[in-house]
Amino acid sequence: MINPILNTDSYKTSHFLQYPPGTERVFSYVESRGGDYPSTVFFGLQAILKAEFQTPVTAAHIDEAEELLGAHGMPFNRAGWQRIVDVHGGFLPLEVRAVAEGSVVPVHQPLMTVVNTDPSLPWITSYAETALLRVWYPITVATISYHVRQIIKAALERTADDPMAELPFKLHDFGARGVSSEQSAAIGGLAHLVNFQGSDTLSAILAARRWYHEPMAGFSIPAAEHSTITSWGREHEADAYANMVAAFGKPGRIYAVVSDSYDLYAAIEHLWGETLKQQVIDSGATLVVRPDSGDPVTVVAKTLALLAERFGTTMNSKGFKVLNTVRVIQGDGVNPVSIAAILERTAADGFSASNIAFGMGGALLQHLNRDTQKFAYKTSAAQVGGVWRDVFKDPVTDSGKRSKKGLLGLARDDAGYKTVAVDGEWFAPLEGGKNLLLPVFRNGKLLIDRTLAEVRATMAEAEKPLDP
Repeated sequence: MINPILNTDSYKTSHFLQYPPGTERVFSYVESRGGDYPSTVFFGLQAILKAEFQTPVTAAHIDEAEELLGAHGMPFNRAGWQRIVDVHGGFLPLEVRAVAEGSVVPVHQPLMTVVNTDPSLPWITSYAETALLRVWYPITVATISYHVRQIIKAALERTADDPMAELPFKLHDFGARGVSSEQSAAIGGLAHLVNFQGSDTLSAILAARRWYHEPMAGFSIPAAEHSTITSWGREHEADAYANMVAAFGKPGRIYAVVSDSYDLYAAIEHLWGETLKQQVIDSGATLVVRPDSGDPVTVVAKTLALLAERFGTTMNSKGFKVLNTVRVIQGDGVNPVSIAAILERTAADGFSASNIAFGMGGALLQHLNRDTQKFAYKTSAAQVGGVWRDVFKDPVTDSGKRSKKGLLGLARDDAGYKTVAVDGEWFAPLEGGKNLLLPVFRNGKLLIDRTLAEVRATMAEAEKPLDP
């Protein structure tokens, strides 16, 4: 259903008439201008390039776009698009450079740059902004997930015996039903999987196969929902739970049961903790109890305490209690703030973070927007009559929207990442060294095709300074 010509904002179709005479190339960059987090995890450009930039423009696309835009009240650059078809095989004459996916980069640094490769089509750099800047979404999801990872990691390092073994499965993606589209579920859920391996978003698992060569990016477990419990009737709540034990309680396995359909605390104390206690223990499996209502901090604390009374605990090497046979997953009211509060209360009560995992839905994949990290795609240089000139904006009404000027790259030294000036031919730093923004796409061809394993390794490398 997608016409590549129409994958843009309406007003951009008029921009080919607006650049100065003699303009040959337009150079733009993408950055986070700040936001909720001090650094971002770069991810998702490869998915966008594969999904949206490798379908060639055809004569039929041109005809459709000309008809539609004419009726829409906009001019149409038929000659320009015909050149793209005739000379470039329908592929956009662009070079996109980017930092390696999985990199954790402080805000206010260029994460990618875009420049046209055909000097007769300088307008195409800005025309592609609409589709390319949607990279803000997977970057922001990966960033939220990454910073939650740091919160959980710190709690595990303080209270658990083997933090890094447990960490990949401590934040589970519950967000598939809470996003605006299946495409959002796919690329957003995949962005989460840069940092963790727990997910119920099957679209993301498929996206990892299609876009990042990962046969199995994440894992899940059998779990109950309210309908599968309440369909038994309140008087048969214990039977519903017993059915879960019988169906999924196999040695070495893990299964989750939502337990607050009626009275969470009574269910823990009497049904799980008395009626079914021996069956749960004898099964050899791990039962994960899921509260799903109430104040998350208070409910998790009481759930842990009641489970400890009924199933007992073992003291780990760091002096924190670990539940026997059972665990808890909190999936209601979960966000970065509540996760930190729950983990703090858990440790204060003497329990290890090993006892709890989190399911995060809307707060992970939907409660965010482009301004969460203030993403922008701005032109910083233009070549006019063979000479590069600086291009920038500096609004007196909002200094935070001041844009960078000149040909830009990204470098790194002992002090960290920094923006550097580059030349106009090879885009190498003028002061020497390496431009970390490497060509990933040129004239319809993907030049770097990373695996999810490589992306995860890059993220893990960036994370190492946080380790003790």
